[in-house]
Amino acid sequence: MNFSVEELRLNDARGQRLFDKLLGEAGIKRDNNLDYIAGIYDADYNLAAAGACFGNTLRCLAVGDAFRGEGLMAPVVTHLVERLTNAGQHHIFLYTKCENADVFSALGFYEIARVQDEVLLMENLRRGFAGFLEDLNKEKREGEGCAAGSVAALVMNCNPFTLGHRHLIETAAGRADTLHIFAVAENLSLFPFADRFALIQKGCADLPNVRLHSTGSYMVSQAVFPSYFLRDEAEAIEAQARLDVAIFKRIAAAVGATTRFVGEEPFSVVTGIYNRIMGESLPAAGITCTVIPRKEFQGVPISASRVRKLLQAGDVQATKEMVPPTTFDYFDSPQGRQVIANIQKEREVEHY
Repeated sequence: MNFSVEELRLNDARGQRLFDKLLGEAGIKRDNNLDYIAGIYDADYNLAAAGACFGNTLRCLAVGDAFRGEGLMAPVVTHLVERLTNAGQHHIFLYTKCENADVFSALGFYEIARVQDEVLLMENLRRGFAGFLEDLNKEKREGEGCAAGSVAALVMNCNPFTLGHRHLIETAAGRADTLHIFAVAENLSLFPFADRFALIQKGCADLPNVRLHSTGSYMVSQAVFPSYFLRDEAEAIEAQARLDVAIFKRIAAAVGATTRFVGEEPFSVVTGIYNRIMGESLPAAGITCTVIPRKEFQGVPISASRVRKLLQAGDVQATKEMVPPTTFDYFDSPQGRQVIANIQKEREVEHY
């Protein structure tokens, strides 16, 4: 079969219909988050294989039933990887069904974690996740200012860093000899990662037993996690949570953590499901999951969503009692003012 890989443009109605049909044959539906789609047509201009990317992830990869066994997945994946690499994305991730592990292993991807028979996460770096864990282990061995003894962990987004986050960290740090905080590194939050990381760092600079790390690309958001081969939204969130828990277990082992602290979640459906899954799954790995009640202001739990709503409304002053001075000062910095301006353009700033 003679073929070439070409872009399926969004204004190509026929190509988009064929893409949806191809995905249907593979038992998946179109993902909501796609930056670019490419496919291979046969001589009769039927779509034989296709795939897409979003950020630095490959997704919606499928081969038509009539074209299986012809090796068409390889050129599609190669095309997408080249496109991402040319755009400066060298660390590439891929989500697929577990049954496709061998196919993508042969194309240069390595398994990070899987959830039963549902979801497999892979990357194109042989020592990617292993290297990340080795670096954490090295930091643990060489760490200064952290006493031996009980070790705990927190995973936080802090969009932005609030007094609620400070309360959670301070409480957790008081119950462990060493507390490792992992800041979610994905730049899909309204506050950029570099700013969020700096705000956490400044907001707990007085806590000597706290160690702050980036999650790298190994803990994912709802936006990046693909739900296209799962039946419904709740199932997708649960699968994402179980995948994150599988990854966290290995991170916890690298730093020696035996407790994971989480904040009580009265608002976010997603975080509530995460907390339930962690409570069910972590004890089997010897990790205690401890929920800490939220800090309140005026009888309402402090949340980053609440702060963002006030910023969206232009009421920066009203956030003063809900954020540390370092965060409040940031709001009046050039970077902070730009972020607030961006928030005010958003239609929705609360989490599901």
